[in-house]
Amino acid sequence: MIPRYTRPAMAAIWEPQTRFRILFEIEAHAASAMAKLGVIPRKAAEAIWKKGKDAVFDVGRIDEIEREVKHDTIAFLTHLNEIVGPEARFLHQGMTSSDVLDTCFAVQLKRACDILLADLDALLSALKRRAFEHKLTPTIGRSHGIHAEPLTFGLKLAAAYAEFCRARARLLAAKAEISTCAISGPVGTFASVDPRVEAYVAEEMGLSVEPVSTQIIPRDRHAMFFATLAVIASSMERLATEIRHLQRSEVYEAEEFFSEGQKGSSAMPHKRNPVLSENITGLARLVRGYALPAMENVALWHERDISHSSVERVIAPDATIALDFALARLAGLIEKLLVYPATMKKNLDRLGGLVNSQRIMLALTQRGASREDAYRLVQRNAMPVWRGEGDFHTLLTADAEVRRYLSQKEIAAEFDLTYHLKHVETIFARVFGTRLSNGRPKNLKRQKTSTTREAKRIMAKARR
Repeated sequence: MIPRYTRPAMAAIWEPQTRFRILFEIEAHAASAMAKLGVIPRKAAEAIWKKGKDAVFDVGRIDEIEREVKHDTIAFLTHLNEIVGPEARFLHQGMTSSDVLDTCFAVQLKRACDILLADLDALLSALKRRAFEHKLTPTIGRSHGIHAEPLTFGLKLAAAYAEFCRARARLLAAKAEISTCAISGPVGTFASVDPRVEAYVAEEMGLSVEPVSTQIIPRDRHAMFFATLAVIASSMERLATEIRHLQRSEVYEAEEFFSEGQKGSSAMPHKRNPVLSENITGLARLVRGYALPAMENVALWHERDISHSSVERVIAPDATIALDFALARLAGLIEKLLVYPATMKKNLDRLGGLVNSQRIMLALTQRGASREDAYRLVQRNAMPVWRGEGDFHTLLTADAEVRRYLSQKEIAAEFDLTYHLKHVETIFARVFGTRLSNGRPKNLKRQKTSTTREAKRIMAKARR
């Protein structure tokens, strides 16, 4: 991944020096296990650790050797021999390249997961704070991009919070799935290396053993990992797209923070563009794109081939680095997001009360009208409002057929915005874990009253 979208901690996982350090630790732990089993001299294992534990591997030298031998693991082992000396002949006893490379890859992916989990925690924290801040900030809900019924901006953010909680759970499962160690020798039979060596290395490296590794760790594990990253990226794009829509000039209910001195356009000085959200959208496309080659890596020839290797050398650093950067950017965006409750209220009222059409229809059915007649009466009064010919409440009140069922006072009651907010507390309790009693929030009556009172206060402020 290019430096523009790279954060240092994640990049460090994929640097050659880190990779060679992990490879050394795997080889050295395997030597320790073999020494305990009497396969190699104990002093040899001790010498390997003593001479290699603080070594700085010469990446240029390893590359030079690889250009000659055309084999990356042999190049590393040759350089390690130069560092360790005669005892190096006891390294890599009965092991294959895949034993160390796949186990190293597992360690790297596990470390990357830890960073991504921390990123998700930061995003969840920002979403939770802003959700509670705007728990009762009324706004219009949209379906098909068209005004539907009211909700709150806090509920929008609560939905995102719940989605990223699911993302975190999936990533934890993916972390467990890729955190396996395979040191089973040629074609995975353990004929040349004792299974206890694998178990020892797995424990030391914080991994579990691979039940059947053929000669490699099965790539369905990695396919699930990259698919999980792709789903997380898709959730990020969904939230980023919401923000982009809300920042449109015709909507302008929220926008990205615009810092002093920032410029939005080289040509038009007035522009304030949702560039962070658009950047997140683009990075999400990249991360999703890496899922398909990971899935194609699953089908390898017999017990192994290396068609997966070149793919993973590209997609693993790029996918984790890009997602790390995008998650950090999204958390910062939410933390600083500018929210405009007055504009939300203005937009909510833009359709002249049409957002209450369902309430009127249901009220008519409860007073004796058939559903078909109720729908017809409501739609008959709604369509002129779409054309800018009056407001919904006035037209309904003037409709004699509607008034056969509903009084003027009853019609007005159906236009109370707080009706739509009465279960906000219940939804927040589900999302954020407020204690429940018999499936309902405790002190529900008091909460409902408080919600209604607070909603009215917020709406009065918005009108001012």
